[in-house]
Amino acid sequence: MKNLGVLDSKLAIAVVIPAYRTADRITRVLQTIPEFVSTIVVVDDASPDDLHRLVSECAQVDPRIHLVHHPINKGVGGAMLTGYKTALALKAGLLVKMDSDGQMDPAYIQPMLAPILSGKADYTKGNRFLHNNALAKMPVIRLMGNLALSFLTKAASGYWNIFDPTNGFTAMHASLFQMLDIDQIAQDYFFETSMLIELSIRRAVVRDVYIPAVYVGASSSLSELKSLYTFPVRLMRGCLRRILIQYFIRDFNTLSLLLVSGLVMCLFGMVWGGFHWWRSIAIGIPATTGTVMLAVLPLILGVQFLLQALMLDIQNVPTQPLNVSGDTELWSGQPSEGRGC
Repeated sequence: MKNLGVLDSKLAIAVVIPAYRTADRITRVLQTIPEFVSTIVVVDDASPDDLHRLVSECAQVDPRIHLVHHPINKGVGGAMLTGYKTALALKAGLLVKMDSDGQMDPAYIQPMLAPILSGKADYTKGNRFLHNNALAKMPVIRLMGNLALSFLTKAASGYWNIFDPTNGFTAMHASLFQMLDIDQIAQDYFFETSMLIELSIRRAVVRDVYIPAVYVGASSSLSELKSLYTFPVRLMRGCLRRILIQYFIRDFNTLSLLLVSGLVMCLFGMVWGGFHWWRSIAIGIPATTGTVMLAVLPLILGVQFLLQALMLDIQNVPTQPLNVSGDTELWSGQPSEGRGC
């Protein structure tokens, strides 16, 4: 991909906002987006409320706003893919995702972009867990669900260094988006997680940025607890795809050998042990010590091999950004306020 490693301080910043049933908050969100943002793409995902009219009125006042309408609801992922493509068509160089519910403070757009512009990351995402005061404000049910979901996402994506995977405040270089396999990115609430899996396959560096969330007067459309029984199958599929591509198609290394050996040994131990356990019950004669050891030893070694493979995967988190050069002089002075609608 061209120019991914050459950042220009004059890169245009686009904020992409997927919008659905937030007519009561969208105007305020648009009013607070800072002046240094050159393009605002709002994707009306077939919202049944008055959102389309309100955004259209704002666009008449603020020429940065571009409204895209979906005749049918495609989900947050579908809306974001449309928004990203629209921003690219408008020559955006940096892409920021914000939600339309007012839970994300536009003042944090600068911290989100800083690691990308300084060449320390290819993709950044918000993390509400980096400070204790933010944890105290988070509802307990959402906190527990997010903790469990974060661990599952770490294993699926291979980004063991990140947290809060469902956080929708993200930023990336436009060229990075063009490197991704769009067909593998989910169009529903699995969008952020599937993005992380695709980024891992491309070996992009992902960094967390502290972004406090606002919960007063707003409720999330995504239930972390519900995600715990709807996401695991998709996470497993994504994890298997990542491992296959990363450790067997593009490379075959020590981790690959440990993984194959560990799985074979565990499978042999379970099949051998299970068969002879069933046979001993059927004939009423206990299995011999040697038979038991032939089941136990492969299981012990197999588990050890799999744990070692896990440790190597944790150590293999991408650290070398695809974007190797940066420019931190995008802004000067304090960010200006957004425009009124």
